[in-house]
Amino acid sequence: MMSRHAAFVLLLAFGAVFQLSCGIEVNVTKEDKLCLYANLMLNFSVSYEVADNKNQTAVFELPANATADGSACDNTTSMLKLDFEGHSWSMTFTTDGKNYQAAIVTFSYNLSDSKLFPNSVSNETKTVIVKPQMKDVGIDTCYSCHSKDTIEADSVNMTLWNVLIQAFVINGSKSENLTICEADTPMTTVAPTTAPRPTSTTPAPTLPTPTTGKYSYKPDENSTACLLANFGLRIGVKQGDKLEEMNFEPNGTQISGSCGLNSSELKLVSSSITIEFTFTNDTKKFRLHALNVTGKTSSGLMFTEANNNMSLWEATLGSSYMCNKEQNFTIASLVTIYTFNVQVQPFGVKKGLFSTAHECSLDDTSILIPIIVGAALAGLILIVVIAYVIGRRKTYVGYQTL
Repeated sequence: MMSRHAAFVLLLAFGAVFQLSCGIEVNVTKEDKLCLYANLMLNFSVSYEVADNKNQTAVFELPANATADGSACDNTTSMLKLDFEGHSWSMTFTTDGKNYQAAIVTFSYNLSDSKLFPNSVSNETKTVIVKPQMKDVGIDTCYSCHSKDTIEADSVNMTLWNVLIQAFVINGSKSENLTICEADTPMTTVAPTTAPRPTSTTPAPTLPTPTTGKYSYKPDENSTACLLANFGLRIGVKQGDKLEEMNFEPNGTQISGSCGLNSSELKLVSSSITIEFTFTNDTKKFRLHALNVTGKTSSGLMFTEANNNMSLWEATLGSSYMCNKEQNFTIASLVTIYTFNVQVQPFGVKKGLFSTAHECSLDDTSILIPIIVGAALAGLILIVVIAYVIGRRKTYVGYQTL
């Protein structure tokens, strides 16, 4: 009989929990010896059908409370299987004795889970199977890949990064030797042997200022809005040395969310981008705490990024936050958002209208008035003092002459 045991801990990166997702560390044993080790981060993006033949995108991360009871080790085949809340994700490995590879990835998700898939018209469990790129890993080495690897399947994207896996552990001890993935390997530039073609000097076209969308969420048709947000939004996605930008189009955008006592959410789904805003409050002030964005650029690049430790758009409870100037925030190393004409109020909305706005420092020009007035007064005082000194000197000289 093979005894199985899997232990999970939160992955700590440089002494702190990594912002984008929960890191999972797995130790699978056979006969009380380590036989499979995995440490990874994993996000999902799933497109599913809602009412009126429309699609909605669910973006979520592998939770830290996942279990690995279904994981197994054998001499020629091993499987890492993670179960969470009625869903499961697994990676099956095979070996020829010298090298091993990831043969298949299987993801099963239950659309009846209303938390992850709200408004889904289907209650069935769907399964996708795809072959990953992990191959030719030395039998006594750990596969290491810090770069993001997005595995695409039908209606599903699975993004792995910060991966460290040894599928066939020898003598119960994880190897210190690494097989580095191609994406983490520095590229060597080879000088061309023929004259290069001339490159175009035409600059990339500048995007127009994005349209300001007016978004509101209300729990049902008979209630007033409990969350208001107006802004124009542009998203920049970095690929290598290139930055591809796109404007978020408010027309036709699907709006959903939630309003709570201490947390409120706004989710916007356009034809190519899904973005989720999470606001929190500390009973005195509110702020944008988390941002999750996924989508596809015009060149076909799929991306998924999240930041769960932000402190932006802060204002006093009972007021709204406003900033008319352009702002930009880096969500992660690959994605930046640019906002224009922002006004948001996620808590304390009355009669469906914005409360008095707390303006951002970029907009606040009122501080210039006392500075200008103070400078003018200081200059006037200086002139009076100089005139007084000159007058005194003339009077003193005249008195001596007499």
